[in-house]
Amino acid sequence: MTTFSPKKLLNLNTLLVFGLAAIAVKWLGLFGGEAGNEVLIFGLSALAIIPLAGLIGEATEALSSRLGPQLSGLLNATLGNAAELIITIFALSEGLTELVKASIVGSVLGNLLLVAGLSLLIGGLKNGRQKFDQRQAGMNATLLVLAFMALAIPSIFDVALVDVNAQDAEILFSEGVAIILIVLYALNILYSLRNSPEHTAHESSHAPTWSTRQAAGVLALATVGIVIMSEFLVGSVEPVVEQLGWTEFFVGIIIVPIIGNVAEHLVAVQVAVRDQMDLSMTISLGSSLQIALFVTPVLVFVSLLFQNKLLLVFNVYELIALSAASFITALVALDGESNWFEGAMLLAIYLILALAFFVLPGTVAIAH
Repeated sequence: MTTFSPKKLLNLNTLLVFGLAAIAVKWLGLFGGEAGNEVLIFGLSALAIIPLAGLIGEATEALSSRLGPQLSGLLNATLGNAAELIITIFALSEGLTELVKASIVGSVLGNLLLVAGLSLLIGGLKNGRQKFDQRQAGMNATLLVLAFMALAIPSIFDVALVDVNAQDAEILFSEGVAIILIVLYALNILYSLRNSPEHTAHESSHAPTWSTRQAAGVLALATVGIVIMSEFLVGSVEPVVEQLGWTEFFVGIIIVPIIGNVAEHLVAVQVAVRDQMDLSMTISLGSSLQIALFVTPVLVFVSLLFQNKLLLVFNVYELIALSAASFITALVALDGESNWFEGAMLLAIYLILALAFFVLPGTVAIAH
């Protein structure tokens, strides 16, 4: 889980004013022009989600520090990606399943390439060659490759199911894989707790400053805030696509993941600069595993409540990106040490993929 400093949190909280501005524009009808309003609302709500996600992380850390390791691990697993989970649930309710699948892929790419890349680059420039727990990193790297395969298999076999128009079988296949992934993630938490007693889920560089009641209150209010801002954000996606010329695919795979995870991203880089690479790698690799093994299966079952069901069927461009990110990050992590040039390589791949997704037509991106 993340570790937030009071100074960092204070700086992030200044962005909460954008949430008030988004509410004023959305509910009070400030500024003329419907399409212009929607684009403005998208930007304001996106900026407001950043500090709200940070508050959820800080509150979760404060609560975790007062729980046993088992409950702490469960709490972190549930709330570690709360902001993005809420955003994607609203997207599912609007029938934007392709945007949701793109955001799942984008979150994994962002953590493995952008966050890890920045952490290795800046941390390496500041501290030189850095080392981290090779065994834990290797375990996470192996799980990443396994998670990629688990997401790729339904996509490959779906071709045969589509040919025979077996929609019920498609849904059953995705649900079955989702159950297996959740069980695997639970086993991963159990294994980590039993075999790493020296590292608890509430590893922190400072003592918690909030009481349990304060943390629970902040968690509740921040969650409500993210629910409101997520509704604004998702509701303005289509006007943004039309006005700015972006595709829904690009918004999902690049923009939404950065918005939902930027607070955690900043923490990973910060601790890398302090030469705490174990924690930095745990944030980047662990968050990717959380998205692939926990958030994605949860979204599959949540989608059953809506008309458009979420199938674990990704297009070829998403699978290529996932495979590249998973395997190169695994290679970087296996030796237990890092340097700034490895970070530069990861960033280069992310930028190339981001450019490819930007120029890729939306109609091509959703073709399986």
